[in-house]
Amino acid sequence: MSDSLIRTATAADAEQCMAVLTLAFSSDPPCRWAWPDPQQYLEAFPRFARAFGGGAIDLGTAHYYEGFSGVALWLPPGIAPDEDSLVRVIQDTVAAARKDAMFGMFEQMDAYHPGEPHWHLPLIGVDPASQGRGIGAALQRSVLDQCDRQHVLAYLEATSPRNVPLYERHGFEALGSIQVADSPPIVPMLRKPR
Repeated sequence: MSDSLIRTATAADAEQCMAVLTLAFSSDPPCRWAWPDPQQYLEAFPRFARAFGGGAIDLGTAHYYEGFSGVALWLPPGIAPDEDSLVRVIQDTVAAARKDAMFGMFEQMDAYHPGEPHWHLPLIGVDPASQGRGIGAALQRSVLDQCDRQHVLAYLEATSPRNVPLYERHGFEALGSIQVADSPPIVPMLRKPR
């Protein structure tokens, strides 16, 4: 897939970006653990995505593949997810029996974040109808090349075991594993600049 087909998302693109991510994460193990009911997932996930990485759209660091077949929400060094909104989404939408575990997962994720400046990729997803075509790789390259030029780290959490090898091919290395109570495992990953 050509990197020339990567576009920067604007506020006008926000709804389409959230729609792509909602489709892409519809079978994601931690997301469906948090919101197992389909209607609950469809209502909660876009709110979660906006809180976790939606700030990238306002910052001009959200990218989509032409035609909105894939989206990556990158947060630049010094910018974090909207913690207050994340807390509200979890409080409002996650079942009482899983709330403490969900908050525990985020505490562990915070502990793995590098202390030095880094690009954070909270969410990247490809429409299931377009997966396997290199769109996710192209969306990663657009910022990873910048990380290499600027000698800056990149960080993400792999929420599906099948995605770990994809991220490893792009230079990310697993830092450990995050699992709370009966949650699916999440793998925090760090990439040093090349």
